[in-house]
This record gives sequence, structure tokens and C-alpha cells, in this order.
Amino acid sequence: MEPLKHECGIVMIRLRKPLEYYKQKYGTYGYGLAKLYLMMEKQHNRGQEGAGIGVVKLNSIPGHEYVWRERALGAQAIQEIFATVHERMKADDVESMSVEEADALAPFVGEVYMGHLRYSTTGKSGISYVHPFLRRNNWRSRNLLMCGNFNMTNVDRIFQSVVGRGQHPRLYSDTIVLLEQLGDALDKENHRIYRKYRDQLRDPELTYAIERDIDMRRVLEACTPNWDGGYVICGSTGSGSAFVMRDPNGIRPAFYYIDEEVVVATSERPVIQTVMGVDINDVHELEPGMALLVGKDGSVSVDRILPEGRNERCSFERIYFSRGSDADIYRERKALGRYLVPDIVRAVGGESMIDHAVFSFIPNTAEVAALGMIEGITEELDSYKCGEIMALSERGELDRDSLRRIMSRRPRVEKAVIKDIKLRTFIAEGDVRNDMATHVYDVTWGCVRKGEDALVVIDDSIVRGTTLKQSILRMLSRLSPRKIVVVSSSPQVRYPDYYGIDMSRMGEFIAFRAAVALLHKRGMAHLLDDTYRRCVAAEGTAEAEQCNFVKAIYEPFTDREISAQIAEMVNPGGLDVEIVYQTLDGLHKAVPENPGDWYFSGNYPTPGGYRLVNRAFVNYYEGNIDKR
Repeated sequence: MEPLKHECGIVMIRLRKPLEYYKQKYGTYGYGLAKLYLMMEKQHNRGQEGAGIGVVKLNSIPGHEYVWRERALGAQAIQEIFATVHERMKADDVESMSVEEADALAPFVGEVYMGHLRYSTTGKSGISYVHPFLRRNNWRSRNLLMCGNFNMTNVDRIFQSVVGRGQHPRLYSDTIVLLEQLGDALDKENHRIYRKYRDQLRDPELTYAIERDIDMRRVLEACTPNWDGGYVICGSTGSGSAFVMRDPNGIRPAFYYIDEEVVVATSERPVIQTVMGVDINDVHELEPGMALLVGKDGSVSVDRILPEGRNERCSFERIYFSRGSDADIYRERKALGRYLVPDIVRAVGGESMIDHAVFSFIPNTAEVAALGMIEGITEELDSYKCGEIMALSERGELDRDSLRRIMSRRPRVEKAVIKDIKLRTFIAEGDVRNDMATHVYDVTWGCVRKGEDALVVIDDSIVRGTTLKQSILRMLSRLSPRKIVVVSSSPQVRYPDYYGIDMSRMGEFIAFRAAVALLHKRGMAHLLDDTYRRCVAAEGTAEAEQCNFVKAIYEPFTDREISAQIAEMVNPGGLDVEIVYQTLDGLHKAVPENPGDWYFSGNYPTPGGYRLVNRAFVNYYEGNIDKR
């Protein structure tokens, strides 16, 4: 219900032909830029706080820029960036340049293109935190342009290791720390090749040999074993050696496409299919622990950098974050809706009451799950209808009228909820602000029979419950249904995420607050004290010994008991409300290839997750509610 700030989006494009090829075939020097723009716009859902692009130019002449970068803040950052770029290209009259001039001088025309869409998951904001980041050096092979979709759970330890080698990062963030760590390894790789050729070659041939032989695999192998987190990281040297690296558990997604003209990598598969006009079978998943490597000469390999770990591909990616246009995700989201049907039928009063229910969804990301829900309700109703027909037939009571009555039964599907344009709640406090928040959504009047119909609305998730209480339930109550059933296609979100989704504070989860309320109701509040002591005692212990002590808060209760408490807490008053959540079993049946579920189950994919979830509970218990 509340928009989650989540993992960022990345694009990397490497052109494999001379610039003249694209000018002749596509009529522009901006082929790479055009593809970059489209792929970023197609992933706009992945980041609306800021965006950035970088371009590496391999044939620039000394004294002229060869690593171009442009960044901007805000939801319109992509448009702002490309407007600035096009104005600069227009001012330099790039399209009128000869191939030689464009190759050497044209701004933002190069061989390596990188794009990033940002959502902050650490609370830090400002242009200084917008990717791509750039580590400058006068030697092209020591420049490093980097962006990524990642969160590291052990950034403090990586930071200390970087500082321990004598480096002095200018900001404390996982991006800066990784940039400096990779940059240090890149420096060492430059030195390795220098030592190899220093007695055989003289400059500038020695410099060209270093640029040619840079092995980004060695750079990655030197750094990545110490990383704990979920990540897809893109990088390129100023001399054009590029990489895309994915974490060994596959937590964050990455896909790529290769042909004789181009190498492309993005966060989402259908983006490549649409923009490049290729079949789904031509787009490949970058497997966990693997790196897509492109040499200065455009040669490509996909190499294993780290051993593949346990499959922890993010299930929330499939439920909510990724575009529903992906063939597999579309099918999975429908299945999520379908697996909820038995509980939905129970909630509306059983099979006989389906005729007295209206089925709808919360716009917009839950629409596909709603299709699956409706298909499932229809199948369920068909089964009941068959049984009734058979029973009447066996008793000799089947006639045209009874058959027509039975066959006319079908689910009533309405677009009961409409999401209005974003309303600016400029009044900061009080009942007037709450009333304005209510109007974020509107309803379709007359689609529910007052006092007679149950209204079933499905959403992709219920995380904090704020929008549900302040807006959706208040608005739905105006239709006067006999009961409101709110369905979540995902299970209860019980635990923080530390791998790229902005939900890192324990107290923000309505499921957690419900469990705490139940503990107090049933005289079991001592479990909060016990859990706090265990979490504090675990601090400083080896990460291999860490476990999720917060699970104890939920253990006394069934999922349905917690759901009932949530319904009580979000009820604005005087309504019959029931909350139906997806089960973990239903999730894994619907999304079998993405089993990562730590925000639901508490089973974290890396040791750092257990350390941080216990720290999150300590922060909650000590009253540091805003501390991440």
C-alpha cells in the first residue's frame, strides 16, 4: 500500500563496433545514448529520487574529456539529464562532425554507457550520493566509473579495511567504500602489468599494453570475497575495460544480451527485450557469483568470480518491484492471487456468499494478482456449480430454469478503487491532513450493494498499514459494504531488509507492532525483555554464531492471530475488516525460482543480515525508532 523505496536500477551498454558503423547504419552518433535513455525510462519504477549516466570515450585525444558524467535529483532526473546532454551535443553540432571529429571530441559519445536510477535505502540523499561514482586519475586505465544496485551489510568492516591500508575515503557510504576498494585493486592490477612489461616496452607503448591487458577478473577476485550483501555492480575503467558483477546468492537481479554490435546489461529482462527488439531466449540471466566482462577491444566473457551460494533470489522482486511485463513475473503474480482463493472464500462467508461479494484491487501493481484471484474464484465457483448440477441431476430435479440459475453465477468484478493524482498534503497536522490523506484514493460509487455485499480488495503487500488505515479503509467504508476483506498477495512483512529495500527499522512493520500488542494483551511482554537481552549479548560475537532472536516475538501466535490483530489496528472504527495474507507456502509455490524470503521468514541469506536484524530490535527496544 505504501510505496516502498527499493533496489535501484542499472544499465550498462558496450558498443562493439567503430563509431562510424552506428552512424552509417542508424544515422546518428547517439545510438548508444538513445538505447541508454530508453532502458533507463523502462526501469523508472526502480528509482525516482535521482539518476545518473556515465560515458567512457576510448578515442579522445589528450587534453579533452574521456569520461563524461551527468547526474540529477528528483523524479524527473532522467529527462533533466538527457535534456542537458542533448543541449550540449546540439551546441557542439555533434551530428555534423566527421567520424574522426566525433570519435575524438563529441561529448557523451563513446563506447561504454552506464545508467543508474536511485532509491535511497540508507536515508542519505543529495547529489553526492547519486551514481555513477567516478575515481579520477590521469592514467586512463586507473580511472574507475561505477554504479550499482546494492546494499552491503558489512560496510563498516570494508571501510576499516580500506582505511587500514592508508586510504582516506571522503564520504562514509557503501558506494564510496567499494569504489575505493576496487580502485585500490585496480591500481595493483596496473602495477602488475607495468612490472611485466617495464623492461620490454617504452611509453606510450607500455601504457597501451597496460590498458589492453587489464584483467578486471583479478580486480573483482581481490575484493568481492569480503563483501556481505546483495549486489549487482557495474564498472568501467577509463580505457574501456568493463564489468557487471552479481552477488553469489543472486539476491539482486541482472540480465544481459550480446550480439556483434553491442553488449547490454540491465536489472530487468523485458527492458532488453523491448528496447533491443529481441526474443526472451536471447536475454540471459547473469548467474549468481558471475561477472560479465568486456575487454578494451570489445571481447566478452562471462566468468565465475565467487562460488555460487544458496539460491536467495529476492521474492519481493517478483511480487512488487519488477515490471509485470516479464513473462515469468506475470505468470507468478497471477499464481499469487490464485493461491489466496480458499482463504478469500472463507472470509466472505463461504461458497454460498460469493454472489454477495465484489472483487477488486488496489491500483496499480496488484492488478495482475487480481486477475489470478478472479480466475481462481471463477474456477472455485465452477467446481461448486458442477457439484450442484450433478446433485440435481441425480435427484431428477435438473431443469432448464435451475440450470440457467446455476450457470449464471459468476464473480462480480468491479474497479472499486481508483488512485487519484498525487495530492499534496501541505497541511502538516490534525484532522484536516488526515482527511486529505483519505483522498489519495477514490471509489466507484454504486458498485457495492450497501449492507449486503462484502468488498474484497487485493494489494501486493501490506507493510506499514498507514495508508490502509488513513486512506483506503476510510474511503472504502463510504460504499457501506457488509464487510471489507483486504488481501495481500505477499506474506506478512515481519523483518527488516538489508539488501536494497528501504525497510530497515523494526517498528515500522504493522506485523511486528501487532505481535507486540498481542504479547502485551496476553501477559507475555517479558519476551520483549528476553529478546533484547539475547540481541545485546550477541553483539560482538562471530557472525557465524549469529541467529535471528527476533523470531521469538512471533512464535506464540499463528499467522491468522497476527492478521486479526492487524485488522484491529488498522480499522478506523466501526467497520468489519478482515486481513488475508499470502502464506509462505503459497509464495514459494507461486514463485519457485526466487525463494529469498527473509523479510517474511527471518531467514537471512548472509551472516550480516542476522547481525543487523538483532541490532534493529535493540534500536526499537531502546527507543531509537528512527535509527537504521
